[in-house]
Amino acid sequence: MPLVALGLVLLLPVLAVLLMPVILVLRFRMGSKRQRARGCLAVLNLAGLALSTGLFLVGAAITSYWIAGTFTHALVGVVAGGLLGALGVFLSRWEPQPGVLHYTPSRWLVLAITLVAAGRMGYGLWRAWHAWHSGADEWLAASGAAGSLGAGGLVLGYYLVYWLGVRRRLRAHERAPVGSSRSGRAGPAG
Repeated sequence: MPLVALGLVLLLPVLAVLLMPVILVLRFRMGSKRQRARGCLAVLNLAGLALSTGLFLVGAAITSYWIAGTFTHALVGVVAGGLLGALGVFLSRWEPQPGVLHYTPSRWLVLAITLVAAGRMGYGLWRAWHAWHSGADEWLAASGAAGSLGAGGLVLGYYLVYWLGVRRRLRAHERAPVGSSRSGRAGPAG
């Protein structure tokens, strides 16, 4: 019986890798559909992303002890992602109605973020595989871990700033007088 449990535990990472294309497609579909802005969801996402980003940067700083440049790549990724998140808030279509605010993120920007994350994961796995098989002494550094942390920082920074923008837009919508058309830009959804 313990061998069956061990086999199932070892099978989980393999299943996660095999299901990654499906997960990415579902993430894109969810990330680019029209949604209702909810304050509690925005606050929950902000808190989770702030904690994740902080722990991510601490982990990158610790990793920089073994692999040079990881913290720098991670920090640049978070900042670049934050800039893209601000652009994402600007490019989203905002649909204010009395008592409710809907938004539709830019499909192209969500697709770009998804492809960067997927491409970097695939490239990192490929580099790690070749570095490990080539017998490089520093195979972890040769695997491109610093670049992978940069891509991860890009995703975290994007969603952190994007959810901050959703929360700010929602609060401005809630404070606007009833019947007012003060809702901000109703730009293209992409």
